[in-house]
Amino acid sequence: MVQLSVSLLNIYKPKPKFRAKGTFLDKLRIYVRGGAGGKGFPKYGGLGGKGGDVYLVAKENYTLKQVYQENPSKRFIASIGADSKRWQLKGLPGRDITIKVPTGIVVQTDTKRTLGDLNKPDSRLLVAKGADGGNPDTGYIGSRATGFSVNLDLKLIADVGLVGFPNAGKSTFLAAVSRANPKIANYPFTTIQPQLGVMEFEDHRQISVADLPGLIEGAHLNIGLGHRFLKHVERTKLHLFVVDVHGFRLGLKYPSRSVFETVMLLNKELELYKPDLVHKPAMLIVNKMDIDGSQALLDELLDKLKHVQSSVEELPAEHRPENFVKFDRILPISAKQLSAIDVVRDDVRTILDSLADREYSLTVAPSLDERRTKHDSLKESFDASLV
Repeated sequence: MVQLSVSLLNIYKPKPKFRAKGTFLDKLRIYVRGGAGGKGFPKYGGLGGKGGDVYLVAKENYTLKQVYQENPSKRFIASIGADSKRWQLKGLPGRDITIKVPTGIVVQTDTKRTLGDLNKPDSRLLVAKGADGGNPDTGYIGSRATGFSVNLDLKLIADVGLVGFPNAGKSTFLAAVSRANPKIANYPFTTIQPQLGVMEFEDHRQISVADLPGLIEGAHLNIGLGHRFLKHVERTKLHLFVVDVHGFRLGLKYPSRSVFETVMLLNKELELYKPDLVHKPAMLIVNKMDIDGSQALLDELLDKLKHVQSSVEELPAEHRPENFVKFDRILPISAKQLSAIDVVRDDVRTILDSLADREYSLTVAPSLDERRTKHDSLKESFDASLV
């Protein structure tokens, strides 16, 4: 009897629910379906109402975790169109559904077909269209809508992305330059999910910084956190490489890498994941300069980077990038020293402001030829008015 009771308790024991608390979600799969069409009214030629549509709309300061928490079933089905009636021959359309999602979402089907990107606040995307209502072509029978699953893939949008192997000091740096409070400890993989911080300046200028989970060799093959890390660097305006001047070693079973090897391996991982990433603006932060012997290691690194084409020949072929990241600045620092952090902050802002000015001149400001053409046209009009 006791065993039977225990068995029954096990059968009816509620299954543990997914706990989103404290979990950073950068991917969520949801089911969407437009509403079915309403019935027509054959006797009077009445048309059934169209089914509702399902939209996604991007919102700032919103998370995928909130999407899940607000609808744990992850099913979004629009309402059906109203039937045609004697006193209302044209049925009312079904109610649309609008799903709030974070800015920076890429929407894909299970077959990897991209439906669209939501990169700007309040941008909208129709993901499931409602079916047509009953009409003469359908014998006044409302059409059914087809449901399917879509994947919401979040790629963070930040001004600066910190790139580095585990334990390079990225979290310490982020804590020093912004209001973020990342977990910091002296062992690899302290950061297992993205951390966001904001650099604020006296004139109220704000620059967002993303500390991303540490890369490891083979990340481009989705080893370790792999693509979950690399996808987040795609939309940053500036890559901030952070390396330990004493090199890097993941563990006793792994080879020790010099600081030059570390830089080249980071370069290679970005290149193998997406070749265009190596052409983005970048800075190199050489961290932990407060330890004895650091200056000699820094001098060796700078010499190798100055002659990178020949220096890279010392590395195994699989570790050599084909295209090299060009660093706008190389700064030796200790992330614990505020004076060094201030220099980095100012340089980051200078580079981003320069990029913004360049983008403006290319997309908004008229070119010299355009200004000359406009000047000549105005001059001709003026001369003609004098005749």
